[in-house]
Amino acid sequence: MQATGAEQGSLSDVAEPGAALVPPWVYLLSATIFVITTAEFMVAGLMPALAAAFSVSVGDIDNLIALFALGMTFGGPLVIALLLRLGVPNTDALLWLLGVFLIGSTLAAVAPSYAVMALARTLQGVTSAACFGIGLTLCAESVRVDLRGRAASLVLAGLMISPVAGVPVAALINDLFNWRISFWLIVGLTALCIAVASLTIPRPARSTQVDLASGLAELRNGRLWAAYATSGLIIGATFAAFSYVTAILTEVTGLAPRLIPIVLAAYGVATVIGNLIVGRLADRHTIPVLATGLVVLAAALAGFAALPTDAVVSVAAFLVIGLTGVSLNPAMVARVMRVAHPGPLVNSLHTSVITAGLAFGTWLSGLAIDRGYGLAAPLWIGTGLAVLGLLSLAPRRAPDLTA
Repeated sequence: MQATGAEQGSLSDVAEPGAALVPPWVYLLSATIFVITTAEFMVAGLMPALAAAFSVSVGDIDNLIALFALGMTFGGPLVIALLLRLGVPNTDALLWLLGVFLIGSTLAAVAPSYAVMALARTLQGVTSAACFGIGLTLCAESVRVDLRGRAASLVLAGLMISPVAGVPVAALINDLFNWRISFWLIVGLTALCIAVASLTIPRPARSTQVDLASGLAELRNGRLWAAYATSGLIIGATFAAFSYVTAILTEVTGLAPRLIPIVLAAYGVATVIGNLIVGRLADRHTIPVLATGLVVLAAALAGFAALPTDAVVSVAAFLVIGLTGVSLNPAMVARVMRVAHPGPLVNSLHTSVITAGLAFGTWLSGLAIDRGYGLAAPLWIGTGLAVLGLLSLAPRRAPDLTA
């Protein structure tokens, strides 16, 4: 793909002969995503403690997750646009954004009131989406075009590992000490990422002006929005079911509550495995991987929905959802990077669309439950969104395969 004015000069320019196909500092980006994602989701495990600390309802604490998501959806692309307008190089922009994320995390750790915590969570959300966008751009610029999906899977491994390791550790720290220590952990890890990133992520050998106009021009690409739509539908389908899976497994399937953490941990392991497998295939077989993944995802959701009282079928289907669903992220990213130059604005907006898909799937499932359609309704909604995701591939299939 022809480089645009938004490109700063490929980081692969600084690679030495014989260097690894994926530079080691890409794993630092994965660690950074791990910290950011842990910060986003750990509030779910701290709800009772935060509600007691701020004398608010659990519903109010749930809004802290929504504020983070809203910051990602709307604030991230705006911040990226500002950085492009100012001509800040990507490596410097990442460090600045992590610095602001550090401020937001520190504010959350010392928050004396719910209002301050809400402000901190919004600030975290805004900077996290921008970090995702720039991190994926740096990743794409550091490897050959045919390795972008694989490199993206390494970066996104941090997203997959966070629910398995980061969120439970934050909850454990809250149980052993208090919720503020959990947030201080995020502060410490963010500071460590900043220190290591400043020393290891290279600057490009050549520097060209970062151009906001070129970034905005990419957004007029209809194939890009088709790719965005597929991504939003995949994540919407996954979280339509996942957001209510604990209630489904206990109240409909009849699993003992003590088994839920084990099932969720197995699901997390499945997402890590699926992410690595998809990452290996995403570059050479982008559309087939997405199509196959969506067929399997739809089938797993439909099977779960049709036999929700069968424990074996329900747990097996849930694990298959883990192997597909969120694990299709590398293929989703690879597709976006094939139809448009993978600049920070394109990648940040992709993150925003994914977050919006998550929120839409969760909201639609909650609405169905509130309207009396039962706890199995989210599974059927997820099935429908997965089918729509599959249909979204059809009109653009041939052009995308040759992009």
